[in-house]
Amino acid sequence: MDLVYPVNLAPLSPLNKGVREMLPIVEPNGAVVARASRSSCHSGTKLLHPVVHLHIIDRFGRIYLQRRSARKSLFPLYWDTAVGGHVGYGEYLREALFRESGEELGFYDFNPMPLRTYVWESETERELVNVFAAVGNFELHPDGDEVSEGRWWEADEIDKAIGTNVLTPNFEYEFKMIRQSLFSLL
Repeated sequence: MDLVYPVNLAPLSPLNKGVREMLPIVEPNGAVVARASRSSCHSGTKLLHPVVHLHIIDRFGRIYLQRRSARKSLFPLYWDTAVGGHVGYGEYLREALFRESGEELGFYDFNPMPLRTYVWESETERELVNVFAAVGNFELHPDGDEVSEGRWWEADEIDKAIGTNVLTPNFEYEFKMIRQSLFSLL
């Protein structure tokens, strides 16, 4: 799946006059129906907006996780998916995936494999999550700003951390959903 942008610029959500960073507002099938600011998407309006997640797994079956920065408003210092971020208005999924991978880990040289797409809803937002995986032995460099650190985790270590407020709720939900698909790539 990818986003389907309208021929003309999508209408601006009425809450977003004068805002520069815009996200596409989408239907669950990826059709872009509007534009809105990041802050309006996270203000409880539940505007469905796309994000990308990248799970990185090495040939030994270890999974790379990032530790969120202490400056993050949601789940600071929790461990999370290796790469995750919003799709900007006008971007396609793979563009956003490579941009986010570069920003967070200095990581550009990989072949993303799509795993699935699903809707994630929290108290403050609704996201159309597009999940990808990369397999290999990579050298990763957390940026220190958005990502405080990163490391490789064994699957049983992740299993033991689930439910202990160490991992983000979204990661826990997603890992359970994609676990079999992720390990089938080895």
